[in-house]
Amino acid sequence: ALGARELAGGVRRPLMVHLSTLSRTAAGSRATRIAVAGDGAGALGARTAAAAAATRRLGSERGRAGTRTMSPPRAGDKTLGTLSWEKTFTEELPGEPGGVDPSPRQVHSAFWSATEPTDGSGKPAHLIAYSREATALLDLDESQCTTSDFAQFFGGKSLLDLKDLRPFAQNYGGHQFGHWAGQLGDGRAMTLGEVVNSRGERWEVQLKGAGLTPYSRRADGRAVLRSSVREFLCSEAMFHLGVPTTRASSLVGTGDGVYRDMFYNGNVKLEKGAVVCRLAPSFVRFGTFQLPAVRGEDETPMVRKLADYVIKHHFPEAEAGGAEEPGSKYERMYQKVVEDSAKLVVEWQGCGFVHGVLNTDNMSILSLTIDYGPFGFLERFNVNYTPNTTDVPGYRYAYKNQPQIVLWNLAQLGSALATAGLFEIERAQEILDKYGGGLTANYEAKMAAKLGLSEYSQELSIGLMQLMSGCKADMTNTYRSLSEVTRMQGEDLSKIPGGLSAVLEEAGASEEQRAEWLEWIKGYHAALRADPMPAEEQAKLQDATNPCFILRNHLCQEAIEAAEDGDFGPVHDLLDLLRRPYEDQEGKESYKRVVPEEMDGP
Repeated sequence: ALGARELAGGVRRPLMVHLSTLSRTAAGSRATRIAVAGDGAGALGARTAAAAAATRRLGSERGRAGTRTMSPPRAGDKTLGTLSWEKTFTEELPGEPGGVDPSPRQVHSAFWSATEPTDGSGKPAHLIAYSREATALLDLDESQCTTSDFAQFFGGKSLLDLKDLRPFAQNYGGHQFGHWAGQLGDGRAMTLGEVVNSRGERWEVQLKGAGLTPYSRRADGRAVLRSSVREFLCSEAMFHLGVPTTRASSLVGTGDGVYRDMFYNGNVKLEKGAVVCRLAPSFVRFGTFQLPAVRGEDETPMVRKLADYVIKHHFPEAEAGGAEEPGSKYERMYQKVVEDSAKLVVEWQGCGFVHGVLNTDNMSILSLTIDYGPFGFLERFNVNYTPNTTDVPGYRYAYKNQPQIVLWNLAQLGSALATAGLFEIERAQEILDKYGGGLTANYEAKMAAKLGLSEYSQELSIGLMQLMSGCKADMTNTYRSLSEVTRMQGEDLSKIPGGLSAVLEEAGASEEQRAEWLEWIKGYHAALRADPMPAEEQAKLQDATNPCFILRNHLCQEAIEAAEDGDFGPVHDLLDLLRRPYEDQEGKESYKRVVPEEMDGP
């Protein structure tokens, strides 16, 4: 049910990518070709015991709406001056010799280049918003967030003479829209260092929009307010939805003017600048491994160095291994990335998130959602939806294609690791071939939970998607309304329950379409009654899986326009709303409003 063919009820094929043989060239070993087999439509299969078990686990882990398995961190008592900084990335991995030089260039035999934030105007920065949950990850006392020093530091205006910082920009390459793009790197992001908090967690602290780096190419290293608002809000919205993601601790206005051509049509205008502080245990990407592997010669051994670093700090289970986990630590790392990437894309499909630009340089080695650019949430149900205007001709990164694209990207990572001799290409293929099974089990568990069932029903799930697609019903509001239908399973329905009926009315469903919906509900009720789970537990599972609120594009745009006029209230209101996406919040019905038709598209 992830692709057009599956949605249409056509023939399903296994989701596969075949790694080609690797050729040896004078420049060193490099992967020459990736052959993709299958159309990416399915990999769903029949119901499995694993899916049913995963569904029950999901229900137990989310006993109440919005609950996550880890307890949230509490605000600490640190000041900016007493944060515990480390710099393992720059100390343990090779960097570019010399000092700070932001001039664009090709950087070889190095994973990083020294950088520093640059003040674009001399004007003081000002706080727009901060996330108390993300800031707590650094053990910062929340009172610090409203100080001038906080704004100047996280706005890239001043590093406050902190001695333990070693800002750098990461060097990486990547495939963009399926084509190798060569060196890319952090063009408008720079990492200040790593904070180790009181729980022993390591958080890389990165400023996005703080000035030029050697990887800025022809750009200016700056970020504008509108894109920064989007990244800040969506990073935190995804966290509260329970989707693995990088975090955003603050949004700071720089006071600088930034020239941008928003629609790439020659209409350049001066916009307000901003900086987002992003947090992640690591910002290493698939492309960080790819660049030295593709360059070959003296740079290929760097792939092993990077893998050793990542395993040491982020994959301790791969280092430990054991008799029950055969193979090298590199195989175990790759297998974990494959497994977690399958889980990640299922979370995206489940909440309707469309990344928009799933290039290999935008794929996190930790399977986090990273780099919020032209993203969007699926509203009026359309599997071909893409929020990226540059993706429209081919729809490569459309909603229906995300599982296949993630697989393709994993193949490129496997090729890079095999090229560097970390394991044989045949072993990489064996690991990669498990993606489809993991995707199937996780997807079936997710869709079963969304319907309040112990086991996945392909007939009901695909039937519902066909109905939503037929009248372009809102995905979020439709699934959320189903718990009301579930609670009425003992009744003989002659009409569609109120919540779902309102969704269909907004969608403009015809009487014929409504009759089809009512027929589907009858089959759905039969499945609910046959399920061993009690009705109220079914409904609670649905309410803990189907959010009330997502970051709708038009709501985000309204907040952006207000912020550009100096009113940050709507940004704060959206952030507060999205902290509790699985709860019905009194007086917030307007936030469920579906995107206006004129804004429904890239």
